[in-house]
Order: sequence, then C-alpha cells, then structure tokens
Amino acid sequence: MRNRLAAAAMAAAFFVHAAGAQVPPTESEAARYSGLHAAAHRGRVEPLQKILKTGANVNARDAYGRTPLHVATFARQREAIRVLARSGADLGALENDRYDAVTIAAVANDEETLGVLLSLGASAKLVTSRYDGTALIAAAHLGHPGVVKQLIAAGAPLDHVNNLHWTAMIEAVVLGDGGARHQETLHALIAAGANPELADRQGNTPLMLARSRGYTQMVQMLEGARASKKRA
Repeated sequence: MRNRLAAAAMAAAFFVHAAGAQVPPTESEAARYSGLHAAAHRGRVEPLQKILKTGANVNARDAYGRTPLHVATFARQREAIRVLARSGADLGALENDRYDAVTIAAVANDEETLGVLLSLGASAKLVTSRYDGTALIAAAHLGHPGVVKQLIAAGAPLDHVNNLHWTAMIEAVVLGDGGARHQETLHALIAAGANPELADRQGNTPLMLARSRGYTQMVQMLEGARASKKRA
C-alpha cells in the first residue's frame, strides 16, 4: 500500500509539472523579438530568408535558450521550419528545459508540424527533458495516439526508461485516464512490440498498474500482449 501511495503521489506531481513543463515564448517576449526569432515566430518567410542570407546565426538563442526553430515549432510556422532546416538549423537543439522541436510538437499534439520535422530529418530518438525521457514517452503520457504512431514509425525507442523508471507504456497507464485516447496509445505501443514486462521501481508492470486502477480495457490488451509473448 505504501509503495502504491508513493507511486501515486509521484505520478500526480509529475503530471502537474509536465502540464506546464514546456515554456513557449510569452506575448511580451515575442513582441521583443527581432531578427530571426521575430520572423520565425510570425512565419514571415521572405524576411527570414533575407536575414539568413546576411549570415545570421540560424541557431541563435533567446533568453530561454530557444532557437528560431523552437520558436517556429511553438508557433506552428511550418514554412519557417522548412526554411530554417534548409539553412542548417540544428533540428536536435535543446532549449533550457532540454526540449527539442520534435518533443515540443509531440506535447502540443501537433501532428502536422511533427510530420514536417520528421520529414526534414529531425530525430524521434533523442533523450529530452529533465526526466531524461523521449518525445514518445511525453506523447504516451498525454494520450496523443496519432503522434505516438508517427514517432513509432520514425523509429522512436519503444522501451526507453526515463529517470522516474517509467517507459512510454507505463506512462500511458500511470498518467492516463484509462479512456479511449490512452487505450489507443497503449494499443499502438503493444502492436509495435513495446515490452509489457518492464516494471517501475516498485516492480509494477503495466498490467499490474492497469489492474490497480481498474482500467479494464487496458488490462485486456496487456493480458493479450503477455499471452502473445509467451506463445512466441
């Protein structure tokens, strides 16, 4: 019981923090932007191209460590993202909280921007955030099944364990609500071959965690995954 309570408290604290973990530019910050950051935020492609031709640093940082690529991703300025990528932007750059553009798009459930980034060569495999997680773990936690499927197709590590000792599968259960979005997320992870036997620090597998929360549909999926693994 004590272990369950501790895990629940940790989950609650993580959820509260993660909901506001990423820090997009505020309106006042954006108003003060100039040069590449201003053009990226506003999606002004021609000024962006002109500034880049002057030799401006495509990976310049604002006060929060955001590059123009981060800013364009937060603002969903996809043409600006393409221009920056063609000009040599670091697609894997991390801002101060260690988020890359892929994870920013994943958390925002922005499938279109994520698709653009991945098509340009951005990686779904980076370790990001203060939790040493991945974009896949973040998307599974939030129940973004379309994003999860994109990341899986892009080669995201299915069984990465973050510094809370949670995988994407565990987070889909622990930080989900057991509803349709998290069920679809879990199904995608199972179908892709994620390991259902990896446990948290207390030794709880995703199946055990789903049972303890009364997530009947998830329990059925995980029991099926376990049975399939035994037959293999």
